[in-house]
Amino acid sequence: GKTVEADETFIGGKDKQGEDDKSVVLGIVERGGDVITRHVHGRSHAQVIPHIVRYVKAGSKVHTDDWTGYQTLIERHGFDHETVNHSAKEYVRGSVHTNTIEAFWANLKRGIKGTYVWVSKKHLQSYLREFEYRHNLRHAPYLMFDCLLQAFPKVRVE
Repeated sequence: GKTVEADETFIGGKDKQGEDDKSVVLGIVERGGDVITRHVHGRSHAQVIPHIVRYVKAGSKVHTDDWTGYQTLIERHGFDHETVNHSAKEYVRGSVHTNTIEAFWANLKRGIKGTYVWVSKKHLQSYLREFEYRHNLRHAPYLMFDCLLQAFPKVRVE
């Protein structure tokens, strides 16, 4: 019964002599809930759809843009899938939109540019996890420090 938005974005890189070296990142967010991001190796159906199938509960409502690779979400995977047509300047149609994930992308990109300036492809997933952590604990910021400490092994002091 939950609504999930999925979208991909491009991070970093510079177009060097016609060579596109930007990184592709897939994001999946439950409205009012948590976000999951994955650095994927391309924008093909085979590289994007398996993540959605893995992380989104069967039968969920999935909202995406009009990229043709998402069409199998209904045909093969049985999601309640609706799209907005960004190429036709359609960004919202009733409750159908991808504004939640687009807002996450905006925060992520501002955070990278403003704090880190640049991130390598090698470490991109680690940076993505940091922004997931911040987003997913946004309603309980008082837990951030405790959760961070629990991630480290306890050291015995004698």
